[in-house]
Amino acid sequence: MIVWGPGFRTAGHSHHCFQLVMAMSESLVVRGGPKDPWMKCGAVLVRPDAAHEVDARLSTVLLAFVDSESELGAALGERIEGDISCISEDEVARWRGTLGKTLTDARVERWVTTDLLHRRRPVKIHPRVNRVLKYLREKLGVSDDFSLKTLAGISGLSQSHFMHIFTEYVGVPLRHYILWLRLQRAACDLRNGASVTSAAHGAGFSDGAHLTRTFRRMLGMTPTDLALRKRMSRGLSLDQVDSLSQTDQPDATERKRRAASGGFD
Repeated sequence: MIVWGPGFRTAGHSHHCFQLVMAMSESLVVRGGPKDPWMKCGAVLVRPDAAHEVDARLSTVLLAFVDSESELGAALGERIEGDISCISEDEVARWRGTLGKTLTDARVERWVTTDLLHRRRPVKIHPRVNRVLKYLREKLGVSDDFSLKTLAGISGLSQSHFMHIFTEYVGVPLRHYILWLRLQRAACDLRNGASVTSAAHGAGFSDGAHLTRTFRRMLGMTPTDLALRKRMSRGLSLDQVDSLSQTDQPDATERKRRAASGGFD
């Protein structure tokens, strides 16, 4: 998923995907945790499951969440050094040139294809793990039978062997990955107008409070924050090409500027 809109500031969090954050003008700051120094740059790439917090309130921001087991995730993995990697000024300038001053679906798709996927590599996922990943994505919200016994049976492996190769190829244990999928499903439902309670139940959370706790830990925000940002943001699914954050309230001058621009720079 790629979204863009007014800048934001996140609380500390981590999640199972690559995250790319780019300020469309000015710069942003990022750090791994409260004891780490802030790093200033125009765009930053964060490795899956790495703790981080971002302050990008000075600009319109483009934010990409990319599954690590996807083709684009593999391409981004080749770019990053360490857990948090600032993108060079020259590359940020090229990316901004490709995207233009006004972001549109077509320009974002072109940027992903020409600037991010030009060094694409085959994704190395065990075929039996891939079979289970496909099942999880198809059945999430339709079936609740995600037991280890069922998923191991789909893979054709013993339960212990399946758990081992799943973690090896996906990068996180099975239960953690399923929780991340549920969070993605809830976030999409919230962006489509669902209530917090409805999104929670549709994604398999016990209730809205459970969803809210998970949002805070994995996205640095609450479900309500995401629902409120929907009016000021746009985005697209990365499927068309082949998290969010806890925000501070804008002051009066900033509200007038956003109103004049329709919510975007």
